[in-house]
Amino acid sequence: MASDNIISIPELVPRGTSTHDHVAPKIPRLGFGTATYPLGGSDTMKESILHAIELGYRHFDTAPMYQTEECLGEAIAEALSLGLIRSRHELFITSKLWSCDAHKDRVLPAIKNTLKKLRLEYIDLYLIHWPVALKQPGNYDFPFDKNEIVALDFSSVWEAMEECQKLGLTKSIGVSNLSCKKLESLLLGAKIPPAVNQVEMNPVWQQKKLREFCVEKGILIMAYSPLGAKGTPWGTDRVMECEVLKEIANAKGKSVAQTAQIESQNTHNIDHTIDKVIMLS
Repeated sequence: MASDNIISIPELVPRGTSTHDHVAPKIPRLGFGTATYPLGGSDTMKESILHAIELGYRHFDTAPMYQTEECLGEAIAEALSLGLIRSRHELFITSKLWSCDAHKDRVLPAIKNTLKKLRLEYIDLYLIHWPVALKQPGNYDFPFDKNEIVALDFSSVWEAMEECQKLGLTKSIGVSNLSCKKLESLLLGAKIPPAVNQVEMNPVWQQKKLREFCVEKGILIMAYSPLGAKGTPWGTDRVMECEVLKEIANAKGKSVAQTAQIESQNTHNIDHTIDKVIMLS
């Protein structure tokens, strides 16, 4: 049975979502990211997801490149069988279109493959992972081989993303790692605007200009690596080793990780745009 000691996580409502029952899906403000280093799912990851559900997490983020879609799907099925959740509808699941599938004719097969791995009929949010495409299908290598990179045709790929939403395969569509300039260009031709832009953001990399732009355009920000992803090739120790955060943590009797999350949420006292940010832990 579900634990009685679950946390209560605030929610945000994305615009441009598909709602057959006329109830807009809500995105929990705190999500559980499944990207690991080294990449890949594991029994430990599955147990971590189940424990997170017991604690009250309802938002989970995955991607083909992370190789954790199957693991998350197994955890969701087990959570249902154990009674940790009453139905799949209690969860908000985000996945992404990897760059090798960022071609108009590959988008629909890609989301169907994601759904198969997750054992779901739909996901809540589907994002274009990076604003580039790769030539060869099935290439999930990261960092990218520069010889494989080609320009992403945003117009045709976004049209295919819109079709995924119209078919009910995803409730919302969005992007990841897009600058203000690329968002502006995408918005010019989009019939359905992106609900979310998922980007790196943390207390020492606050991206104020991008946040302000997204708020102006009605796009929610989803922040990945809010603690800096220390210990990964792409990460930094600037958050966890920040002296200011350490001082605040000591004064409040909290960990640096707790303080970084709290300070990010409290920034709305001086900057209203942080109210539109969803954080992936």
